[in-house]
Formats: sequence, C-alpha cells, structure tokens
Amino acid sequence: MLNDIEKVLISEEELEASVAEIGRRISEDYRDKDPIFVGVLKGCFIFMADLMRHVDIKCSMDFMAVSSYSGTSSTGAVKINKDLSEDIEGRHIIIVEDILDSGMTLSYLKGYLMNRRPASISIATLMDKPSRRKADVYADYSCFEVPDAFVVGYGLDYNEHYRNLPYIGILKSEIYN
Repeated sequence: MLNDIEKVLISEEELEASVAEIGRRISEDYRDKDPIFVGVLKGCFIFMADLMRHVDIKCSMDFMAVSSYSGTSSTGAVKINKDLSEDIEGRHIIIVEDILDSGMTLSYLKGYLMNRRPASISIATLMDKPSRRKADVYADYSCFEVPDAFVVGYGLDYNEHYRNLPYIGILKSEIYN
C-alpha cells in the first residue's frame, strides 16, 4: 500500500496541529451556541473524531452519507444515502467534510439543509482544493489548501482503500488511471 503513494503531502504532525487550531477557533466562535456538527461520511470520520477532541463547548453531532463520486470523478448528481437523525431548525450547523473540491456536493448539501431553517450553516473542511471549484461555496474553517492531485489517507479513499493511512498522501496516477 505504501508503494502506491507518490509522496506524503501532509504529515501526521501537521494534521494534528492544524486540526487542533481549527477546534480552538470553532470553540471560540460557537462558545454559547450549542452547534450540531454534521459529518459527511465516509471521508470525514477521522477528521471529525480528531476535531471533536479539540472542541471544548457544548455541542452535538450527527452524520449524513452522500454520494456523488465514481472512482476519481464527480458524477454531478448528489444522492442522500443517510439523512440527519435530529431536527436542526433554529440550530447552528457546522458541516464537517474531508475535502472541498468542486463544491458541487457541499453546495447541494448546504441548500438541502437550509430548507430545514437552521440558525446558521458553516463548513469545516480538512482540505480545500480551490483550483477545482465549480460551485460558489467556501469553507469557513479549513486546515489545508491542497494542489490538484488525487489525495488519500486520514479518511480519504480511492475505491474504499487507503482511508487508514495516518497522513495525507498523493496517490500514484498509475493506480487510478
């Protein structure tokens, strides 16, 4: 599996430091707001778990499962595979996502959730890839800006593999081409 990685883009230490900083910022910004963290599965699960350990405010969490990818590219159609378990009306929502790429999925998801009348919606993403943006959506909290490369590890996958890597790596192109 390590032979499939072209290079380590973000180390374990860099991940830890940046996630801790985002957790501190969110804690300050939402001090008395009791937000709901909404994790977008599956890619967010490691980032969200680590992020929650650095958030020191009253909050709750829920998860959604959405799909829009096939292999390495977006299909353009967003499908909700698992919806929220609790009512979000009047609540502050923080969507937790692994990577903000084209923005199409998050744009759809944000609109979908706005119909439920939350107090606010913000986005926390581990990685932002602005060079691929197609939708007008931006992260309120972002740990890293990354180049246009296929990244895996720390929850991100290629065909359900590599999620268990403790760092973010660039996958060799011959693996997915």
